[in-house]
Amino acid sequence: MLNEEKQEEITGKAKEILEKNEDVYKVRVYLGSFSKVVTIIAVFWSLFQLYATGFGVFDAIRLRAWHIIFLFTMAFLLYPTYSKEKKVRSVPPIWDIVCIALSIGSFGYLLLNYQNIVLRGGYLLPMDYIIASVAILLVFEVSRRVVKNLAVLAAIFFLYNFLGQYIPGAFGHGGFSWRRVVQHMFWGSQGILGVGVGVSTTFIFVFILFGVFLKYSGFSEFINDLALSVAGGTAGGPAKVAVLASALMGMINGSALANVATTGVITIPLMKKNGYKADFAGAVEAVASTGGQFAPPIMGAVGFVMAEYLGVPYVTIMFAAAIPAFLYYLSLILAVHFEAKKQGLRGISKENLPKAMEVIKQRGHLCLPLITLIIILFLGYTALYAAIFAMFSTIVASWLKKETRMYPRTILQALDEGARSVVGVGVACVIIGIVVGTVSLTGLGLTFGYEVTQFVGEGQLLLGGILIMLISIVLGMGVPGIAAYVIVAAVAAPVLIRAGAIPIAAHMFVLMYASLSNITPPVAMSSYVAAGISGADENKTSYIAMKLGLTGFIIPFFFITNPILLLQDASIGPAVMATLSATVGIIALTSVLQRWLITKNNLLQQAILLITAYLTIQPSVYYDLVGLGFFITILVWQTLINKKEASASVEEQIPQ
Repeated sequence: MLNEEKQEEITGKAKEILEKNEDVYKVRVYLGSFSKVVTIIAVFWSLFQLYATGFGVFDAIRLRAWHIIFLFTMAFLLYPTYSKEKKVRSVPPIWDIVCIALSIGSFGYLLLNYQNIVLRGGYLLPMDYIIASVAILLVFEVSRRVVKNLAVLAAIFFLYNFLGQYIPGAFGHGGFSWRRVVQHMFWGSQGILGVGVGVSTTFIFVFILFGVFLKYSGFSEFINDLALSVAGGTAGGPAKVAVLASALMGMINGSALANVATTGVITIPLMKKNGYKADFAGAVEAVASTGGQFAPPIMGAVGFVMAEYLGVPYVTIMFAAAIPAFLYYLSLILAVHFEAKKQGLRGISKENLPKAMEVIKQRGHLCLPLITLIIILFLGYTALYAAIFAMFSTIVASWLKKETRMYPRTILQALDEGARSVVGVGVACVIIGIVVGTVSLTGLGLTFGYEVTQFVGEGQLLLGGILIMLISIVLGMGVPGIAAYVIVAAVAAPVLIRAGAIPIAAHMFVLMYASLSNITPPVAMSSYVAAGISGADENKTSYIAMKLGLTGFIIPFFFITNPILLLQDASIGPAVMATLSATVGIIALTSVLQRWLITKNNLLQQAILLITAYLTIQPSVYYDLVGLGFFITILVWQTLINKKEASASVEEQIPQ
């Protein structure tokens, strides 16, 4: 009796604490037995997805419909109807139960009747149109709650289907009836059940779940400790640790926002404690997390989607992303190093740092899943097969050491968290079906490509690239990485290909800019989240982030004109030379931005380094040699200045 009373008292106190702090939650928190119901649904969804993608035999449409049923059920359970709604509850509101029932009913109807409709040649009955209409309304309702900005964008595209007849010029069209639109969006394969939800059903779910399994095995702590042991003792060590850890975790979870929110709570305070300003610390974390979306070997699962689009092996995409990602992170590492030198910051003392060999000895076995994933990919197996196999190897690897073992309870927690983590990205992928469906139904993509090509002229890659850069950034604002890529791949990438870029360069171009929208004002979501953690001004943090990530904004213009930086159509020798010269260029550019190399740059040195950056990033033997000569000149010049200043300092300390 005493135990029961004690338990009720503890539960009551927990409920009171939750209700007092419910404003910090973006999703609902359920108390009592219903919380177990949500967990059971989440775990069952994860198990179903693993079975369906790894072992089951489902046709694409049926699997996507099942995925949406689970996705919408979880979304309506977790995400409140409006922002000020009470988020700590015992049961969901009646309206959400109705929405869940309608979701199961509408997409369940599709599961039961899709084959019959195909057999009768796509002819729809009145009930089919009604079900499609209900489903589309549900898509907008769930998107309004989960991905507000993207829901607005999709609504604009959706209205374009009906209002095109009132738009003058090339972008106008004859308009479509409600029946024609809902048929295309719901019953067709290029709308709601198109490529967006196809990606969510397969790559996104499996790789997010894989990332959660790595987290529960202790892999995140291993990476942080290893990064600390390697770079923590150098000048600005904590910032370099943040870059390394965020890059690795960002490419696994595929979400810049999620990565900032998880790793940032550790790395940002560490940077501030080391002496970095709050806005700079937040910017470093935002830039590092953003780059994970195009950093191999995993690329946040976007690379696998790109491989599907282009019909090439994933290894080709991985190699293509290698040099741009390397240059991006090299620039960021150098920026934090130069900033530390300017401010006279030192690294963490050795006695407070973990030893690399001890870290590897204790938890190095946790790298086995990543090694397994890469090996299976190189052997030519599919990305899904590799990810599922690597996920199971995570459990096996965890059992190699007692302190890292994943017991059944831990595995269930990972399955639960994995399903919950998919909801935000999954809903985004469903709503972009409206965008992609509109593009295919109205011919907007072809019209847009033709008009841009007519405006910039055939073969004008530079001018066309500038326009596509702006479009990719705008379309990617506030949108999860994979969803952003799917949109720009449908709308913007064909324009670059038409202008003369090879397909892989065009797709890598739009991917990088869609990802960089996370640090581009006015909707620099990663920067804003990082600023919230660091306690700095949001706008100042986002502008510093743009400065730190400037390499990412520049490199794509070089590889669309010369794909050698993507390791395309080049032998090993020229590729190595291009990489080395681009590395010199990135060092020079970062030095200009931070106004520091060995010592502070004067105006003449700034000008020479800027010219060096242009000459060496652009692949050309002649330009490379000239640029390298300029760079060596500056190095010698600053070395002499530094020695002179050091000598003067010593003389001042000698008593006269």
